[in-house]
Amino acid sequence: MTDATSAHQDSLPISSDALLARLDDWGLTYRLHTHVPLRTVEDSQAVEHEFMVPGEKALRIKNLYLRDKKKRNYLVTLEQTRDIDLKALAAELGGGTLSFGSADRLMEHLGIRPGAVSPLAMINGAENGVTFYMDAAAKEAEVFYMHPLVNDRTVAMSRADTMAFFDRIGVTVHWLP
Repeated sequence: MTDATSAHQDSLPISSDALLARLDDWGLTYRLHTHVPLRTVEDSQAVEHEFMVPGEKALRIKNLYLRDKKKRNYLVTLEQTRDIDLKALAAELGGGTLSFGSADRLMEHLGIRPGAVSPLAMINGAENGVTFYMDAAAKEAEVFYMHPLVNDRTVAMSRADTMAFFDRIGVTVHWLP
């Protein structure tokens, strides 16, 4: 199954609803938006005007689930317009050649389907040895826009609450210059 929408969230290790309930329990605030399924940056750019707040210092992201030859798994979150050179990124990460992880590995390590890759998937990735890297541009943002494990929802979370989420789940954020 490749449908990454909330209609199929009950087949995920942690459903989107369960993730949102956990955020609520931890006192982390967010704005939830529902929309058509968004699989690509282009899809997101077509609808983001519907829920972004004018003047907000927002981090609009793209996410790469990568694997190196030593079978180490990485989730890399970048500002959505940033170009990335996988060879240079591999050197930055200190590993060998990087490749995109398969849909099966994405489910195994992050508990999500293609099209729903998000920093919030580290709730699963933390337990599965996934290393998390984030664009240093995130340090300047007030709000992050991310999928809550499905691609027909987006949450807007403050940088402080996003960092508190990572602390809660034991994830170290490695910053990419």
